[in-house]
Amino acid sequence: MRLFISLFLILIISNSVIANNKLSKKERVEINNLLDKQVAAWNDGNLEKFMDTYWNSEKLVFVGSGGPTYGWQATLDNYKKRYPNKAAMGKLSFQILDISKIDKKTFFVIGRFELTREIGDLAGHFTLVIQKINNELLIISDHSSVEN
Repeated sequence: MRLFISLFLILIISNSVIANNKLSKKERVEINNLLDKQVAAWNDGNLEKFMDTYWNSEKLVFVGSGGPTYGWQATLDNYKKRYPNKAAMGKLSFQILDISKIDKKTFFVIGRFELTREIGDLAGHFTLVIQKINNELLIISDHSSVEN
């Protein structure tokens, strides 16, 4: 009988943990809205507005081909160096491949990006860690890689 009760409690607890980590429709919409905001700002040539979707903290991390960059301002500075004008920025589009929930306020996104540009197109993949901070979804970690 004790074994049955123990197994029953384990089943209830594990189902509760799984249910808590299931992405809701509302959360999926909020994450897609955040990514749509990024695309719109990028396509307007507005890097500062694009960066509004990132956590404004020295703990923000962006990992690209040059390795990790720490901090919101350093990330913005790198974007400005790499994409100094609208021609360099081109037109951005995302394809979201997967969104999963890590915990109550943290999400993991895998996607593909494409930049259509007169100076040469770029494409690649990204992973984002998005977290709800002060009731706002923000990117706390971005790992983006360009295809060769």
